[in-house]
Parts: sequence; C-alpha cells; structure tokens
Amino acid sequence: MRSFMVRSVDSALRRRGASSGSRLFSSESAPERKVAILGAAGGIGQPLSLLMKLNPLVSNLALYDIAGTPGVAADVSHINTRALVAGFAGEEELGKALEGSDVVIIPAGVPRKPGMTRDDLFNINAGIVKSLCTAIAKYCPNALVNMISNPVNSTVPIASEVFKKAGTYDEKKLFGVTTLDVVRAKTFYAGKAKVPVAEVNVPVVGGHAGITILPLFSQATPATNALSEEDIKALTKRTQDGGTEVVEAKAGKGSATLSMAYAGAIFADACLKGLNGVPDIVECSFVQSSVTELPFFASKVRLGKNGVEEVLGLGSLTDFEKAGLESLKPELKASIEKGIKFAKEN
Repeated sequence: MRSFMVRSVDSALRRRGASSGSRLFSSESAPERKVAILGAAGGIGQPLSLLMKLNPLVSNLALYDIAGTPGVAADVSHINTRALVAGFAGEEELGKALEGSDVVIIPAGVPRKPGMTRDDLFNINAGIVKSLCTAIAKYCPNALVNMISNPVNSTVPIASEVFKKAGTYDEKKLFGVTTLDVVRAKTFYAGKAKVPVAEVNVPVVGGHAGITILPLFSQATPATNALSEEDIKALTKRTQDGGTEVVEAKAGKGSATLSMAYAGAIFADACLKGLNGVPDIVECSFVQSSVTELPFFASKVRLGKNGVEEVLGLGSLTDFEKAGLESLKPELKASIEKGIKFAKEN
C-alpha cells in the first residue's frame, strides 16, 4: 500500500495547473478528524507534525509541548493542505489541545543518548507519560492513543493503568507504535533480497526494544530464496539494533527522529483509515493481547471504527523464530511489570 505522502506528491504533480492558493487535497469525502501531537516541538514531534499536516484525513491538528509549539504551529500552518493547525504550550493549555481529539500521538519525552539503555530513559519518560495520560482520560477519553515515548514496552502498560484508575480504559484504543521496526525490517529485507521495497511486507512481533523485537522474515512478502539462514540472523540483529545504529551514527547528537516520525505518521494514517471505515487495515502494534501468555504483545492488528477490531495470531514460525520468541519473553515480561509497578506506586 502506498503511503499518503507518496499520494500527496502525485496529487501535487497532477494539479500543477491549479492556482497556488488552491488546496492540495480534496477533503470533501473525508470526515472531520482531529489529531493531537503531544511533544510536537521535539525531534520526532516536529517532522511528525509536518507529516500529519500533509495527511488529507486530518481536519484539525493540535500541536502541544511544554514550550516551542507556537513557532512550530505557525510554520506548519502555512502549508496549503486541509488541516487547521493550532499550537498549545504549557500544562495549562493541554486540555484545550486534547478536547475533541480522535487520535492522540505521544512522542513526548527525552531521546536516547549514546551509552544510554531504554531503561535509563525510564523514570523521566514514565513520569511524562503518566501526566499526559491523566489529561487524556479527562479531556478525550475516547481517543485512539498512539504511544511513541520510549520505553514503549513499559509506557503502554503505564498508560493502561492510568486509564484504568480513571475508569476510561478501553484496550481497543491503546497502541504502542512499533511501526519503525516494521519499516526497518522492510528496508533491510528489500536491500538484501534485491526486491522492490515498495512491495515488501514483513510482520514484526514481540516488543519494541532490542531482543524483544522479532521480525518474522519467514512470512515476508514477496518471498525469496536468496537469503541464507545467516542472512536472516543478520537481518534480525540489524532490525533489533536499528535504533542503536542511528544513535551511534549521530554521534551523541540525537536518536532516530526522522524515520520514527515517518513510522508514526504511517501508523496514525492507518488508525484514521480504520476510524473512517476503510476495510482491511492491518498494521503491527504493541497492544493488550492474548496471543501469548504476556498481557501486552506486538503482532498484526486489524484496525477499524473502534480501534482494534481484531488481534491477529503469529502464524507459522521457523525454529529460529520460535527460539527468538521464547528468549524475548522474560525481558518483555519484566518491562511490562516495571511499567505497571511504576503506575501503581506513583
């Protein structure tokens, strides 16, 4: 499936003859949808704000951060697409940013720095996520929540506990965004198998950190005989270490922000399509699950008008994938429990 960004470029090219003041997209058929981005002035938040402004399914875009959002909002608002943009700065404006939201995307928090594990981030980001989710429960309890803030393996369970305490929890509406793992797996697989990347699909299951990321290359399409067992092992390791690869390449000046914004925009687009009743929208996501014995797990999910329509099973696994599944479970279980413990104790 082609992304909305690709389609928007096509649309712009087709309409070169239109006056420069005309809107790039037709919005007549799409219902009104408000999207809020919490952490919109940050490294992921800014490019994500741009990409969501380009999405013709968004009618209102609310950009929130503790500071810096009026500037980001002013900048993005000049783009001639459908979404009306508003910026909100400081906790006193969080409620206004959230009211009436259909989808809330949370990239807020501090990024990883070299030598930092995802757990080093935990206490800072856990506190941020807890306060933002408390506000979501109050101002837009029915919104679909797309959690990007790391560590996702813990922040999604934190959000679930906050919503349970507020009496607003709906497991169909809480998603850990693991799409970047899928994006990486597709890119690395296409490069190695020498197949067109636009046609590739690779399910990625488990969690969203290190060995908890399990790409199922045996289920990749289009299938190939060009990859050896060693190739599959190397592709798996590269997918698991993708975040570290970027952190090291940026040499202390950041983490994966641009590719994460792209992945976040792809997943939010899928959520909006599901809400609008487009059939057969399937993406991988870290959700409440009974696919394994763990309470949360990433697998393919069918999206619809209520969020999660169906959590899909793992399908048939190779021995290598089965071993990977068993070895990721203890770490994922510990991360989930850490999140739940934090939420209950704070």
